Formats: sequence, structure tokens, C-alpha cells
Amino acid sequence: MLTVESLAKSYEDSPGRRSRRAAEGTTRHFAVDGVDFEVHDGELFTLLGPSGCGKTTTLRSIAGLERPTKGRVTLGGRVLFDAGKGINLKANSRGFGMVFQSYAIWPHLSVFKNVSFPLEVMPRASRPGRKEIEERVERVLDVIELGSYARRPATKLSGGQQQRLALARALVTQPELMLLDEPLSNLDAKLRETMRFELKRLQRELNLTAIYVTHDQSEALVMSNRIAVMDKGRIEQIGKPREIYTRPASRFVAEFIGTANFIEATVLSVTGDEVVVDCAQGRLVARQVESPPAVGDSVLVSIRPESVDISTTRRGDVPTEWTGTVVTRAFMGDVVDHIVAVGKQEIHCRSNPTVSIQPGTEVHLSVAPEKVTLVPGA
Repeated sequence: MLTVESLAKSYEDSPGRRSRRAAEGTTRHFAVDGVDFEVHDGELFTLLGPSGCGKTTTLRSIAGLERPTKGRVTLGGRVLFDAGKGINLKANSRGFGMVFQSYAIWPHLSVFKNVSFPLEVMPRASRPGRKEIEERVERVLDVIELGSYARRPATKLSGGQQQRLALARALVTQPELMLLDEPLSNLDAKLRETMRFELKRLQRELNLTAIYVTHDQSEALVMSNRIAVMDKGRIEQIGKPREIYTRPASRFVAEFIGTANFIEATVLSVTGDEVVVDCAQGRLVARQVESPPAVGDSVLVSIRPESVDISTTRRGDVPTEWTGTVVTRAFMGDVVDHIVAVGKQEIHCRSNPTVSIQPGTEVHLSVAPEKVTLVPGA
């Protein structure tokens, strides 16, 4: 198990800026600010967040490519980094496999030589013999379905094949931990979707322990066992994909993961796990199983578009139902998006393609209590 404790990475202002601020003292900026998490054996753990949130700096610090300012990183019983004790193992001593965003394929080498190179440059004491190198390279190329391309120049591979080649090169050393820094971002949308499932299949079949960095929410939800959502150098929430999506811990998480309708409200009553809130659209009922708020609390209501049922007839059998007017609709292929004006707020809802409601039509929106999320502190 990998354990990251109180990890921080800060940078000072540039020399020019420091001289102008000499009277004020040096200003430090934290790219990573007190990050804590664990990665369990056989788990694909994703660091997810927008550009500049600190996810890649965190990954590089674990890899040994960045020296953190504070914190401690251990793998099993082995200390990789400890700022307090001055321990900082070199990257090539940590035994990790890494796949970069650019793949970093050597263009002058064949597919086989790209994969065999990490084994050939290992210290003599631990370097496999030539026969074992050939067997391990052939085995890993077969696993990623590039066995028939072994003698082909690396530059003759497609984008998806180059991505798999980079993965094979990282796997061939049989690393304790795989680190993947946005490895699918250079692929087109169709191939990226295919490779998500391919990577997940390989991770599961080989029982790999991996840390995956991405800014793509869909990618994280599809591939991860658990996700850490980052913002401004800190972790906002750690959880399983379904938990992150359905029960965001903050407004940032709710806004960053997918699409949601946000409504400011005040808690009117709490009965068991049923919470009634008052908002501009009227009363709304939520079912909050964990950490229900107190009466009088300000909360932010978060409702996913697919959780809103849209109909031209009133249902009458649900606790939350609003009347509004369709402002616009958009056919998306597998779904139809509707924007509905309810009072002064526009509600985004999503239906199957067979539902065709034209702009200007009066509609009724309903939401089941278990589909309503309350985010503390509106």
C-alpha cells in the first residue's frame, strides 16, 4: 500500500519579484498543500481536477521527479520520501513504472527495443539475462496485443498503439506501482473511449496498483476504484465514483463532476433522513442519509439533469413537482437536453430521445427525494 502524508510542494516568487517585495518578505505559493491519501494494493486510484490543481505535481513527487517541501511517502514498509528525516530516494530507485502524457517513445528504436530498454539498463546485479529479457518483452507485448508488431519501427504505430507501447515499457519491469499522467489525452475521442476500457481491463487482469492523473471526469468515473478530487493544491473529496457523483462533499466537486442544477435553500425540517428545504421554486424534499443538516441551515441543493423527470402532464404522486416553460431543447443523440424556466431560474433536465417537447411548451418537472443532494454552506 502506498501512503502519502501531509505532502506539500511550494515555490517562491521569482528573483525579480522577490527584490521588489523585499520589505514584505518572500511569498510562497503552494502547488500541493497538505495532501493525504492511501492507495490500496490492486487499486486504480485517480487524481482528478482542473489544470493547475496540483495533481501532476503530486504524481511527480511520488515518482521522485519533484522534491516536495514537506511530507512523507511510503510504499509498504519502505520510506521513499521523508522531509523531516531528509530521505529522498531517486526516481530510478523507487521501482515504479510511469506512462507520460507524451508517451516518450524512442523513434529510432523498434517496438521490441523500446520495451526491452528498461531491462537492459538495469544495474548488472539485478539485470535479467538476454533470454529472460526476450521472454518478458514478448509476454508483455502479447498482453497488450502488440506481439505481431515487435520488429516494426515505433514510428509506424498509430496513436493508440503508441499508447499501448508506452504502457508495455512501463509494465515490463514488473513495477510495484504504476503512475499514469494523462496517458489518453492525445488520442481522438473515439479511441480514447476504447482505451479507457482496455486500460481498465489490463489493470484488473494484472492486478496492478496504479495512480492515474486526469482532468477528464468521464475517464475518472469509468476507470477508477476510487477518486481524489483536487482543487488549488488540496483534496476536496476522496470516494468511489458513484459516491463522488451522487454525494459531492462541496460545491466545487458538484460543479466539476458532470453537470448539475444548483439552488440555494434553507432547511425547514428534518425528520429522520427526510429533509424539507425552502427555495425560490417552493418546498423541496431530499433524502439525506449521511450527515443531515440542522433546521435553519443554509444549504445548496444539487440535482443532476438526468434526475429531473419532465412531462407535459402533472404527476401528483411525488413530493417535489414544479411547473415551468421549455426555453430550449437540444438533441444529443442518445439523450435530449431541455432547459426549462421555473420562475427566475432555469433548470437543466435530460430525457430519452423519444421525448420531444418543443420550446414554449408548459411542462411539469419532478424529482425523487433520493436524487436530491444537499451541499453544506450555500
